[in-house]
Amino acid sequence: MAELTQNEKKLLAALEPLKTAGPDTLSQILGTREDAVIQHAHLLADRGLAEVLRTTEVSYRLTDEGIEYREHGLPERQLYQSFGDSIPLPDLSKNPFSKIGIGQMRKKGWISIKDGVVKKTGTASEGDDERALRDPSIGGRPVQDLVKRGLLVEEETVSVSIRITSEGTALVRAGLDLTEETGTLTRDQIISGAWKDLALRRYDVGKLPKKAYPGKIHPYQRLIDHMRHLLLEMGFTEIQGSVVQSAFWNFDALFQPQDHPAREMQDTFYLGERLAVPEGYERVRDMHLFGGETTSSGWGGAWSRDKAEQCVLRTHTTSLSIQHLACNPEPPVKAFCISRVYRREAIDPTHLPEFEQLEGIVMDEGVSFRHLLGYLKEFYGRMGFEDVRFRPAYFPYTEPSVEPEVYVDGLGWVEMGGAGIFREEVTAPWGIRHPVLAWGLGVSRMAMLRLGLKDLRLLYRSDIEWIRETPTWVPEHRRGR
Repeated sequence: MAELTQNEKKLLAALEPLKTAGPDTLSQILGTREDAVIQHAHLLADRGLAEVLRTTEVSYRLTDEGIEYREHGLPERQLYQSFGDSIPLPDLSKNPFSKIGIGQMRKKGWISIKDGVVKKTGTASEGDDERALRDPSIGGRPVQDLVKRGLLVEEETVSVSIRITSEGTALVRAGLDLTEETGTLTRDQIISGAWKDLALRRYDVGKLPKKAYPGKIHPYQRLIDHMRHLLLEMGFTEIQGSVVQSAFWNFDALFQPQDHPAREMQDTFYLGERLAVPEGYERVRDMHLFGGETTSSGWGGAWSRDKAEQCVLRTHTTSLSIQHLACNPEPPVKAFCISRVYRREAIDPTHLPEFEQLEGIVMDEGVSFRHLLGYLKEFYGRMGFEDVRFRPAYFPYTEPSVEPEVYVDGLGWVEMGGAGIFREEVTAPWGIRHPVLAWGLGVSRMAMLRLGLKDLRLLYRSDIEWIRETPTWVPEHRRGR
């Protein structure tokens, strides 16, 4: 057995006459902190010289509501005492305790309801839950029921005690050298050679120190910040905008017809507020009706200004891109946005009703589809995906359109978003005469691949252990900087 440290010896010597003691008692005897006592006790436990015992005690505390009901009776008891042998249900429903009390009285068999009349069925003797409200220490099912009702709060108290083993006792009785040791040498002790006569503290260099957890940015936020820095390095400007958008900017300005399925309630969060359409909205209206002054024939049918002024939680960040272009119709424009969007999705491991989306646009003289593919390949390459490919796709407001895919070991080719060149119907109403390259990708999908997750919901949970253990990812091209 390796030699004990001086602190371990002192703890054993203090513990031996007591046999078992708490860290508070031992810290007073040794003149040190309780956490230091526990740390040294664990080291002794590793050697079989002591045991660290943890005891958990459960107790119950009344909430403010529970205190009130203990004094005046549970809602069902107060409701029961508020009427005689019977009462019309509508009259009883006016009592402020009816919402809770009627159901509880029926559950306990205190009343029956027939033909709209509430009748008492018996004496309604005191129940176990009422006794538990007075004395939660009785425990059992009644107490758990009160916890579910929010009248009691369960609290756990963990206590630690340290007990010396027979091996530890034998070692103390055999004699421990408690000579004071020197842990730090002074300059004079080294120069004079006095250190040679000192009892030096021994250190086990093979023993791992206590793990330290420094402050750390959430892995998902760190990845978002990295994407932002990449795009800024590539010469893009970041744009931002409101979460609440008019249907005009979210749909109409992007040439999505007003009867498009994406506008239905099952896909979009509609709000009660309204926003006026901007100046020049007639050009967008005409584009929908008959193609405006372009060669397009539009969608035909009807176009409603009232529908365009409805407010929604933005379903994509493209609504911010088109507004930026409308304010900056002359080249060059290189902008991006990383923001949260909202859709009515059923929550599961791969879908959430709100998530982050990255949107990018480039508008300049002479840019082409080839430039778009180059931007995407460069961006994904800097994100650590070496193999990138593209396949044709369809999107309502771009033509031609593609879906970029990256190759991931163990998964194969994974689709990462959508891209294309804005259609003339989108740009012409704002006087934009040059091609606009546009793309969007789901940031959360990228994060799941980078962080090795299978459940999207983990990105939004405050799991301290996961945050601590997730390494800081740095792509190959940035290492060594």
